[in-house]
Amino acid sequence: MRKKIVAGNWKMNLDYNEGISLFSEIVNMVRDERSGDQSVVICAPFIHLNSLSQLAAGVIGIGAQNSHQQESGAFTGEVSAKMIKSTGATHVLVGHSERRQYFAETDQLLASKTVTALQHNLTPIFCIGETLDERNNGSYYQVLETQLNDGLFHLDEADFRRVVLAYEPVWAIGTGLTATPEQAQDIHAFIRAKIEAKYGMAVSDDTTILYGGSCNPSNAAQLFAQKDIDGGLIGGASLKSRDFTDIVKTFNS
Repeated sequence: MRKKIVAGNWKMNLDYNEGISLFSEIVNMVRDERSGDQSVVICAPFIHLNSLSQLAAGVIGIGAQNSHQQESGAFTGEVSAKMIKSTGATHVLVGHSERRQYFAETDQLLASKTVTALQHNLTPIFCIGETLDERNNGSYYQVLETQLNDGLFHLDEADFRRVVLAYEPVWAIGTGLTATPEQAQDIHAFIRAKIEAKYGMAVSDDTTILYGGSCNPSNAAQLFAQKDIDGGLIGGASLKSRDFTDIVKTFNS
């Protein structure tokens, strides 16, 4: 059975003290109010990882927002998967649309990052999605298939089972636009079908696919009710403890 996950992405927000304060609120609220078996992860800037891991108390998983594809070396300013793992983190975002857009990360690079993360027992949350132009010109299925083929489908079955996928329509991130539940379900079903074609039905049925596109407390229930949506990758709402916890609680009912 695939896991239900709500993952927050703080992006480049919150100084050290602000992060500790917000996370402490989230830990306490999730501990008191979650009644289901859904997992919760916070993907935070590097400066927070060690402290949040110590505060998590087994309630929340900690994720980095990026990692380098090499084990170590002369890569000033970069952070390796080994370093991330040493903080107590359990997850890492790979291929977020902002990394693809602003840092020109390719599917081939992301394939290498995924392998390195897995070698250090980090769970990659691998992001795929289409731009507004790709949505409007009808090429989005092809775009998503290419991202899967080139970024993930080099993995053998055992390693692929360790990956969480996140569909993030780029046109619905930070824009106020949101895919309808039907649009999101259509894409999630498409992704699951491609996984089945590559790895078989058992793997497809067990793969967690999150929705990441302006998910908030008002639309989470409708999105998460869809057959192939297993939770969310939450941006702005993860910076508000009440909003984020309310999204987590969507799975309680």
